[in-house]
Amino acid sequence: MNFTVLVVEDEPPQAEMLSYNLQKEGFRVLLAGEGEEGLMMARESLPDVIVLDWMLPGLTGIEICRQLRGDATTREIPILMLTARGEEEDRVRGIETGADDYVVKPYSPREVVARIKALLRRANPASASEALEYADIMMDLAQHKVSRNGRAVHLGPTEFRLLKTLMEKPGRVFSRERLLDIVWGRDVYVEDRTVDVHIRRLRKALNDLGDMDMIRTVRGEGYAIDAEKGE
Repeated sequence: MNFTVLVVEDEPPQAEMLSYNLQKEGFRVLLAGEGEEGLMMARESLPDVIVLDWMLPGLTGIEICRQLRGDATTREIPILMLTARGEEEDRVRGIETGADDYVVKPYSPREVVARIKALLRRANPASASEALEYADIMMDLAQHKVSRNGRAVHLGPTEFRLLKTLMEKPGRVFSRERLLDIVWGRDVYVEDRTVDVHIRRLRKALNDLGDMDMIRTVRGEGYAIDAEKGE
């Protein structure tokens, strides 16, 4: 899975250095140069992790962190705080506000990348596994196989990636735009309705023998896999 990292940093050399090192490791990188822009991009793009500078023009990193943690859609996104403040009281304040980890400037880009990977492993334990299981659906990621109630389910490559994305975070609603970014990639132009077509194919394959439909449609929002509220 290609993870997306939002870097909110107002110093261009620092932002460029982080972007270069993250892209070299295979991450997608979004950049914001000030607080309001960073908050808006976090809410619109829902990145997998946010690298957030403490001192920013406009909203501070602490205030951005507080607002993200108070919003249900961004509450669970891991946040790594970058700070020149080394005092224990400031570090504790950052953690108490909702940051998951922090790095004190000056820092090594390798350390930041390592911290990001550690946050992602904690937030996405399924991504490190070769299998996913939810309710009666099993995905063997190594052999690219899917089964339901022990019966083989035949999926195309796109439907397989869609199901994997949904099963990595059961119950989470993914917008069409977010699914397009994850499954098709940011550099490919695909219309939103294409997602609906492939979701229908995925539903048909999973429910071929009359099993309950676990893919939940949230009108105006997107899709989730939910064993309790499938429709």
